[in-house]
Amino acid sequence: MELASYSDYAVRLVNTEEPARNKDTLTSVEAVRELFGGSQQAARRATEADVTRFRSVRARLRAVFEAADGGEETLAVDLLNSLLLEFPVSPQISGHDFRDEDGRPDWHMHLADHPSNATAGYAAIAAMGLAFHLTDHGVDRLGLCEASPCRNAYLDTSTNRSRRYCSDRCATRANVAAYRARKREEAERTGRSAEAAQPTTAVTDR
Repeated sequence: MELASYSDYAVRLVNTEEPARNKDTLTSVEAVRELFGGSQQAARRATEADVTRFRSVRARLRAVFEAADGGEETLAVDLLNSLLLEFPVSPQISGHDFRDEDGRPDWHMHLADHPSNATAGYAAIAAMGLAFHLTDHGVDRLGLCEASPCRNAYLDTSTNRSRRYCSDRCATRANVAAYRARKREEAERTGRSAEAAQPTTAVTDR
């Protein structure tokens, strides 16, 4: 697994909240455990206390995306570095149960965490993954969806650095909204032109 792929942990956590819509799905220990995906052993460490801790880390990760999206490159790096210092990991070579065609382990780098709780473990992997993505692809590859009021986080992996939305659904919604806005402007311009073309009737005194 490429270490940058762990950055999905950060996106997954940040997007449990949609502030503009006043929505938050991170409300229970079950929601916390779902964030770990297939890592069931790590998920089992989660307790009710992790709900509040996860929300705190979420706010700090969102701040990284907000700084990057706003062009504040140094601030984004500083915020991420503070997370890396607080939640360290130990890179290790791992083979798990994967085997190549010759029966040898498929050796790859793995982020081993030694957390005191589920939040520390998740935060360590999310921050390190995001750091690898940032250094591999650039700060400008961390974005927030432009489809108002979404503002979900995303990682831009497009070849031409053109991504602006978190999903196809948001892209479609934004395009439809832009199309309707153009049509309204055209209708208003046409209306104004028609009014301007109307002949004026002179009023004379008798």
